[in-house]
Amino acid sequence: MKLDDVKKLHQKKYRAQLGYYLVEGEHLVLELQKAELRRAKLQANVKNQAHLNDVTLYVTEEYQDWASQLNTQFTIVTINKKQMAQLSDTKTPQGIIARVPMPSNNQINGEKAIPEQHQRCIYLHEVQDPGNLGTILRSLAWFGNFRLLLSPNSVDPFNSKVVRASMGAIFHVPVELEVGLSNLATHFKKFAYLDLQGNSINTQGFANYDCYLFGNEARGVPLEALSTFDADAFTIPGSGSIDSLNLASAVNICVYQLSV
Repeated sequence: MKLDDVKKLHQKKYRAQLGYYLVEGEHLVLELQKAELRRAKLQANVKNQAHLNDVTLYVTEEYQDWASQLNTQFTIVTINKKQMAQLSDTKTPQGIIARVPMPSNNQINGEKAIPEQHQRCIYLHEVQDPGNLGTILRSLAWFGNFRLLLSPNSVDPFNSKVVRASMGAIFHVPVELEVGLSNLATHFKKFAYLDLQGNSINTQGFANYDCYLFGNEARGVPLEALSTFDADAFTIPGSGSIDSLNLASAVNICVYQLSV
C-alpha cells in the first residue's frame, strides 16, 4: 500500500474501503503483538496466520533495531521522519505506526455469536465519545471475561482516539459492531440497565442478567426499546448533589461490581 493511502486510514470511510486501520506508538504495537501471537497460538490455522502476516509496521531509522527484535511476523518498513509525521495524527510522533487489517464480519476479536457462558455482555447504545469507549474497553480488558456489543451510530472503535484511550485493550476484548438494539432479544433473555429509580447494583440479583445495557451519553437507552425487553432497572448508590455519572465511570463501577 502506498503511503498516501496509509494516510487516508485516519478517516473512517477509507478504513472501510481499504480494510485497514492504524495503531501508533511503542506500547500499542507491543499489545498488538501480544494479542496477535496469543490468537495465533490458540487458533493455529491459516486464517489467523494470514492476519498476523498482513500487519505492516512503519518505523523511523531510530526504531529499526527495536522493530527487528520483535517476536513477530509483522512486515517492517523503514520511512523517514517527514513521512512519519505525515502518517501520524499526533504532534510528536514516536516513530512507530502499524497498519492492521480490519476484522471481518463486524467483529474485532472472537466469533460473532452468543457469548460463552463465563462471559458477561455489555451493550453500548450510540456511545459518541472516543475517550469513553477507550476507557470502557480498558476496564473490560482489566477485569476480563466481558464481551462488548456496539450499536449502529456508535463511535468507530478503530478511531485512533479510541485505540489510544484503550491503551491496547481493544486487542484483548471481544467486540461486535452494528448490533441493533431490537436484535438483542433474539440472543438474550434478561437485561439490566441503569436508572435512578432502580434497585442498587449492590444487591445480589445484579449479577444474574444476560446483558447489561448502557445508553448514549446524553439520552440514555431509549425507553420505548426497554419496554419490549425483560429489562430491570438498577442504580449506582450515591450521596452527592449531582444526578448523573459519566458513561465510562458508570460502566466501570458496574463492571467492578460484577467482578467481585
